[in-house]
Amino acid sequence: MLIFEGRNFIILFLFLITGCGNAFTGDISDQEGFYENNVKLQVYFCPQNDCNSVIKNVIDSAQKSVHCAFWDIDLEDLIKTFGEKSYSADVKLIIDDRNYDGQIKGEGVRVAKSSRYMHNKFCILDNNKVLTGSMNPTNNGANLNNNNLIIIDSKYLAENYEDEFNELWNNIYSSGDNVKYGKVNTDIGIIENYFCPEDCTLENNGGVYRIIDLIRNAERSVKIASFSFTHEELGDGLVKADIKGLDVKVLVERRQRNVQGSQYTRLRDFGINILVDGNKYNMHHKFAIIDDEIVVLGSPNFSLSGFNRNDENMLIIFNKNLALRFVKEFDRLFSEGEVV
Repeated sequence: MLIFEGRNFIILFLFLITGCGNAFTGDISDQEGFYENNVKLQVYFCPQNDCNSVIKNVIDSAQKSVHCAFWDIDLEDLIKTFGEKSYSADVKLIIDDRNYDGQIKGEGVRVAKSSRYMHNKFCILDNNKVLTGSMNPTNNGANLNNNNLIIIDSKYLAENYEDEFNELWNNIYSSGDNVKYGKVNTDIGIIENYFCPEDCTLENNGGVYRIIDLIRNAERSVKIASFSFTHEELGDGLVKADIKGLDVKVLVERRQRNVQGSQYTRLRDFGINILVDGNKYNMHHKFAIIDDEIVVLGSPNFSLSGFNRNDENMLIIFNKNLALRFVKEFDRLFSEGEVV
């Protein structure tokens, strides 16, 4: 059982958001790896969508288990939902120690004490559903910052995430076994799965090197939105893509443009179409779109720490309908950006 602390409040009726998630379809171009039918996917963008209610609804729908790893959590009604669900299901939470202040307690809570960040934002539900994306379940993450939230029904991916969760639960940080099902062919398209740093530090094979490879083979466009962008090799890949004549656009968080190693000024000086965002809070996304057909998403910022040091998770999804949803979000935010 989990014990929550915070203000008392009335539980409001939790409504299921409709019209925000899509049932995506796509063609599979490569039959290597594992295959899975009946994979479903929904995507939400915060704060336009009520991401807090989305997560609560998913937790409420779980029958047997809810296992989550969060960099941070402070949404009081969500914490209450975890506590209530712990009476009827196996609820376990891992929270990075930098953000843990006793907001939720019990045998089902572990605090990740690592020299690196446990920067994940994911849940596994009933061993067949995964929730992930860029959103921390905090007031800022849900209601102020720009974020994405993905829900995927997939037993293969759920097993991958459960393996990673168990490593973290057993205090294995910034290391561990490589992902079991790194590439899953599904009826909505290919899905690749990576956990950093163990799957993300192999050159030309994992993590950022896989992103660079996708950019190298892009035919039309590359669009990136990242809270922090400090990875020089990834910057090099964008410069080469721009020289080839591809439509390259990059959006970064305004407050991160001058941090050590930031690629903002460098890419701007190379003529890349790069802007800072217009949100007075934070543009917290971490995604890339290749040729408006492939989406890279997850918890890592486009930085050395994001791919090579922290505990993170990443998906690459080959689905044009999903990509177009991300293009719409990118174009909206890019239209509000500016050069500084």
